[in-house]
Amino acid sequence: MERLRIGTAGIPLSTPKPSILNGIKQVKEIGLDAMELEFVRGVNLSSENAKLAKKIAQSNDVVLTAHAPYYINLNSPDKAKKEASIQRILLTAERAWEAGAYSIVFHAAYYLNSDKSKTYEIVKESLKRIVKEAQDKGIELWIRPETTGKPTQFGDLDELIRLSQEIEQVLPCIDFAHIHARSKGKFNSYEEFTEILKKIEEQLGKEALKNMHIHFSGIAYGEKGEQNHLILKESDFNYKDMVRAWKDFKIKGVAISESPNLEGDALLIKKELLGE
Repeated sequence: MERLRIGTAGIPLSTPKPSILNGIKQVKEIGLDAMELEFVRGVNLSSENAKLAKKIAQSNDVVLTAHAPYYINLNSPDKAKKEASIQRILLTAERAWEAGAYSIVFHAAYYLNSDKSKTYEIVKESLKRIVKEAQDKGIELWIRPETTGKPTQFGDLDELIRLSQEIEQVLPCIDFAHIHARSKGKFNSYEEFTEILKKIEEQLGKEALKNMHIHFSGIAYGEKGEQNHLILKESDFNYKDMVRAWKDFKIKGVAISESPNLEGDALLIKKELLGE
């Protein structure tokens, strides 16, 4: 990726006649350059419209990513649920690839009653299959499990880095707010943000810093981790130091706002990034 692009998780709130295609145009109109296709309740984009989205995104210089459905648990003991989870990720990858997307993201699993190491192996086997089936279809985009906001969810930074080392075409999606919530308030200073980026650089190489997929927002959290997303300025999240760390590490890729104030906070981060 040639720079760090900033965008919205889904169609900007200000979009007249909201649709994915109009949303891409609106992203450009308001001065952003990325948009995440939100398939969180199901992959609701036809193959035909995905191809149209690709054309519109390319002509407006907007990079697309996609978020797979929420109903995913690669560690489900129910074989049918696990298989449905795999198929949801594969369908997301297929539709996103048709739309010319750069990367897809998903919450991989819950630990349930398994220990962490057993869950890791189960998730790894599913991911290897997903990558192989995607490659067999000629799908070439990043497949990214996301850092999760609750300790009951699979997806701490170390687990995702290890998966990325062991499976090609896999890199983590770094949700800085989730890491902050999962740790009950840590990872909220310049030093801690640089610690995250340093770990990625040391263990996955400089290339990983040039191919980031980031989520950001404010966040409410408690003893059990993440509760809900908040507007940046209405939360304790130290976004200024986060952006300073991004600049110092010269990261590239896509950073997506998941704030309730979607484009407002995306533009706030862009402004911070440009030092305005």
